[in-house]
Amino acid sequence: MRSHSTEPLAGDASLLWSWKRWEAGEVEPDDFYKKLIARTFGTVTDAFFPRPARRDADAELIAGSGMDTLEIMSRLRASDVSAATLDALRITADRLCCEYPYAPAAQLQMEGRAWLHRITRLLDGRMTLAQHREVLSLAGLVALLLGCVEYDMGRRRDAEVTRRAALALGEEAGNADIMGWAQEMRAWFALTQGNYEGVVTAARAGCEVAGSRSVAVQLAAQEAKAWARMGDRRKVEVALDRGRSLLDVLPPPDDLDHHFIVDPAKFDCYAMDCYRALGEDRLARMYSTEVISTSTRFDGTYGKPMRVAEAKVTLGVVAARNGDVDQAVAHGRDALGGDRQSLPRFCSARAS
Repeated sequence: MRSHSTEPLAGDASLLWSWKRWEAGEVEPDDFYKKLIARTFGTVTDAFFPRPARRDADAELIAGSGMDTLEIMSRLRASDVSAATLDALRITADRLCCEYPYAPAAQLQMEGRAWLHRITRLLDGRMTLAQHREVLSLAGLVALLLGCVEYDMGRRRDAEVTRRAALALGEEAGNADIMGWAQEMRAWFALTQGNYEGVVTAARAGCEVAGSRSVAVQLAAQEAKAWARMGDRRKVEVALDRGRSLLDVLPPPDDLDHHFIVDPAKFDCYAMDCYRALGEDRLARMYSTEVISTSTRFDGTYGKPMRVAEAKVTLGVVAARNGDVDQAVAHGRDALGGDRQSLPRFCSARAS
């Protein structure tokens, strides 16, 4: 042992006493002596002093817990949340998202906050991993909706805090849709505040996580709107074409009323916005008329009032450019006469 050691060892009597204790199994050598003993016998440490197998370690864990394997697995899969509860929460979250276009903002905000509180309270209970992820995703979805409502109400700071919370929930749940929509909201906020480079940055960040999901269509549209306000017609067409190409390969949406499901008919609204900003009055008027037509029910009421309001703002802008002041004022007042108003968005449209 001395000939194989690079460090001084204890005296012969002390070393012999330690050796006898090792052989008797009273104690184990420390790591230094294990390596030295293995080197002395011409082998490696793990061969001379094998570590406990993983299976033995698992058996020891199970034995120490007082449970057999089946019982441990059963407890891991146990949950205080029933499938019916999750179904109810899923239905409620979808209902709130479907009510966004027409429900009063204050009412939607109050109800959304109450349900978000109920959903997040479930996280304090016992759930399976799949349930935990779904609850996080549902909370993220409701948070996205609340962020939109808060921004409509002019509460920008609150909306941004809520949007970031939704993004964090999406990241924790590994939900690309939630993350993509959170970036889409970031792009929308930047657009209405005149930060057009910020729109492009947010849209591209969203596309990285969203891939070919439907939210990527909305991200392409927001990018096109930003390029339109920067006067780059070519990049507008590139972004719009990317959105159209995605729509062509996506399956038909299940629920067109859901705010976070892209309605193919809404693409006319995106194009309308871009051509208005570019000063292409003929195309802007054509798309505005189509938007109003497809958003009007058989009884004359509007199924998509905010979409119609933006189309009327566009008609007002086109009328003003053509010198028809009375028509411009009439369209503007009509657009702002509804109960639901996205004021930052209208300010942006009016400025264009």
